[in-house]
Amino acid sequence: MVVQVEQIREGGLTLTQPLAQPFLAEVLADAVREGFSPAAASQLTAKLLRTAGGRVLLEGQTDLSLVAPCKRCATEVRLTVPVHFTLTLVPAPVERDRPAADDDSDGSEAESSGSFELAEADLDVYRGKQIDLDPIVREQVLLSLPMHVVCREDCRGLCGMCGQNLNETACGCESKRVDPRLAVLKDIKLN
Repeated sequence: MVVQVEQIREGGLTLTQPLAQPFLAEVLADAVREGFSPAAASQLTAKLLRTAGGRVLLEGQTDLSLVAPCKRCATEVRLTVPVHFTLTLVPAPVERDRPAADDDSDGSEAESSGSFELAEADLDVYRGKQIDLDPIVREQVLLSLPMHVVCREDCRGLCGMCGQNLNETACGCESKRVDPRLAVLKDIKLN
């Protein structure tokens, strides 16, 4: 979704854009934590407001309906993930204005090696006279994904011996299995 900066008037611009399942599936395919897939399409509501210096304040929100495997028992879990973000979008020429200490001796800009300023955490850059919201939405969706998904808080998981889902039935496996490499330690007598 591309927004022309001149479309953003004095009172701001509010957009409602559908996020189709194929788009969400493509975004979730890039996730480091695998297994997430969209259960339904979603609706993005974004408000853009022009501020001083060509900056644009972007507030967005959506609720994603996702499916993911439980990290303990691997059953499918349906969950709703709220995505809320506020960013300040800065035009590219302003973003490139750095103190002289960051420049190389030949006048070219020095390559940053992973430095991060906390004051720049909510800044993003747009180029030209248009703002592409797709990469911003991608990033915010990925940042909103939960680290661990469980079907319920008291999920007992799978048996480490036979793989039985312990939420459904108990298995007959020995509950206290000793690693054979450490078995000799149980014979040590402590005073």
